[in-house]
Amino acid sequence: MWWSTRRDTVQGKEIGRIDVGLTGPRAALAPGVGRMPGPGEYYLSPALARLVDEMPAAELGDRFPGHRIGILGDAALPAPDSLLAVVGRTPQEVAALSEAALVDRIATTRPDQCEHCVVGIKSDGVDLILTVVSGGLVFPVLILIGTATRLNAARREQRFAAMRLVGATPRQVSVVSAVEAAVAAAVGAVLGFLPFLALRGPVADMALTGSRFFTSDVSLTPLQIAGVALGVPLAAALAARIALRRVQISPLGVSRRVTPKPPRAWRVVPLVAGLVELAAFLIWHPDSVPGQVRGYLSSFVLIALGLVLSGPWLTMTGAALIARRTQRPATLIAVRRLADNPTAGFRAVSGLVLALLVMTATLGVITTMTDERDHPHGGPQFSNVLVNELSGGYTKDYLPKSAGRPAPPELIARLHAVPGVRNVLLGHPADKAVQVQSAGGPATARQVVVCADLDPIRIYGHCAPGAQTAYVPTGWYGWQDESASEWPAAPFTPEQLSGTGVLNVIVETDGSTAAVEQTRTMVDAAYPATRQTMTLGEAWTQAGAELRGFQQLADVVILATFPIAGCSLAVSVAGGLSERRRPFSLLRLTGVSLGTLRRVVAMESVVPLLVMAAVAIGVGLLAADLFLRSQLQYSLHALGAGYYLAVVGGLAAALGIIGATMPLLRRITGPETARNE
Repeated sequence: MWWSTRRDTVQGKEIGRIDVGLTGPRAALAPGVGRMPGPGEYYLSPALARLVDEMPAAELGDRFPGHRIGILGDAALPAPDSLLAVVGRTPQEVAALSEAALVDRIATTRPDQCEHCVVGIKSDGVDLILTVVSGGLVFPVLILIGTATRLNAARREQRFAAMRLVGATPRQVSVVSAVEAAVAAAVGAVLGFLPFLALRGPVADMALTGSRFFTSDVSLTPLQIAGVALGVPLAAALAARIALRRVQISPLGVSRRVTPKPPRAWRVVPLVAGLVELAAFLIWHPDSVPGQVRGYLSSFVLIALGLVLSGPWLTMTGAALIARRTQRPATLIAVRRLADNPTAGFRAVSGLVLALLVMTATLGVITTMTDERDHPHGGPQFSNVLVNELSGGYTKDYLPKSAGRPAPPELIARLHAVPGVRNVLLGHPADKAVQVQSAGGPATARQVVVCADLDPIRIYGHCAPGAQTAYVPTGWYGWQDESASEWPAAPFTPEQLSGTGVLNVIVETDGSTAAVEQTRTMVDAAYPATRQTMTLGEAWTQAGAELRGFQQLADVVILATFPIAGCSLAVSVAGGLSERRRPFSLLRLTGVSLGTLRRVVAMESVVPLLVMAAVAIGVGLLAADLFLRSQLQYSLHALGAGYYLAVVGGLAAALGIIGATMPLLRRITGPETARNE
């Protein structure tokens, strides 16, 4: 069959249109249809069918000649709201369309290799978006899990140490701890499927990548279910066994609370390695998108892992510097405790630090991409002017390879008769490439227009005084307001141009839906193109679809990581207070005031929080800059005030969470606590 894929638009939404012309009885069958449509037949997706039924035929239905023979099934659609049409025509009609191809089979694999996808975002782009988001969400969740499992770690170690001291063998203690952890994890895994089932529908309805998901897209395979149901309890049992290594080696060491060894400087190696890997991409860059996903994901995983590993060492270093410059009792006690066990001090703020890293790197990348790719909207007139493209590309001499047929006079008359149409302008191929000065700087003019039709459309500039026709640049109908530009005269009369081919049909309307859609239907019927008529505002919107997908998912990451980090901080601070009830109660007995203890607890959290926040922000900005330079050839742009407000707000919320745990001090440091201990 002959096959042509085109992009159409209605009410600012993309329509994917596939024209097919069968050349024999055994044509390949597309997914989602019972048979391929013949001439005068077509299928529509459910969402497009609803629009066709609701809108006047002149605005949408007339674009699909013939009659509808069915609705496309889900197998044919990338998303429930996709606007898709499969239109049957004669082989000769389809073969005459630009970029049509003769095919003997229909690929059902995703189009990873298309250089310029006609419709939608390449699946590579979606994969990259979801990969980055998954990486940004997984680490804070792991931090929360690790923090929660440490909540009663000290009590658990003491209980198992007591069992060892009264005669239990290491094997018996291991069995008890493994069964205890595995049973709890199994119950948690089973209960975890309940919110998954409850939230699957609402998550599928979220347009996280620009479109909603089918519920079947948000589902687990039997293998994945088995992996979670069996893997989580096994991992919990293994973690419990590893956590008991001190008990098995020296139960007396647990009872006596031996000071752990201080962290070493080697912990910063993974962090440096991740940054070096990103820097290496400036010299050698993977060619394929899967290679880029693997490379960048490994870099950011190393950076995140390195930040977590190096946190205790950096906390210890920062505490040592503060200890040299303070004489306040609360500060001295806090930094002495941090130097004694920096791992515990950093663990409390690790989730928030990781959230800052993710937020900084994400916003750095998104802000720069937006600044580099964002074009001026041009005001409301950009939504009033429709443009199509019929050039078929350009030669090395900057001239069009092809053009549409000369415009029929009846088409121009019909367009002017549409209520709301103000002006119609035709772009014709130029006889030579001419250098002109546009609003964006020097440009190459490859088209000629009639000045009487150009001058009324103010955003496109005006002709030189006395000119009947003028040279205009190819990209002049794009993102810039050319109202101040003057175009040089061309040596043609309007009558001469009327018999030449057409590169663009440009129509200025009043912006009403009826005028825009009727105009679009008429022009596309007369001049079918791979990328059909759209307003300048629609072109801008669709060009930024992938970027908006990144922005939306970046918001999801930021909004999800900070609450997770806040939970980690609250659990860790509360757990730390519970573990230190004995030393704090003894300090109370020796005369230390409750206010001093509160300042000690605050300093133990604030010092690692501020030290590691500064490191996380610096590393995030550096990682974002290296990614932008290697992947997109952009330099990092300055972040806006919103970022700094978010950082200050996040740190203030963290301090509020720390303050909310202070009432626990009075309850756990009374004399009865010391007596019971």
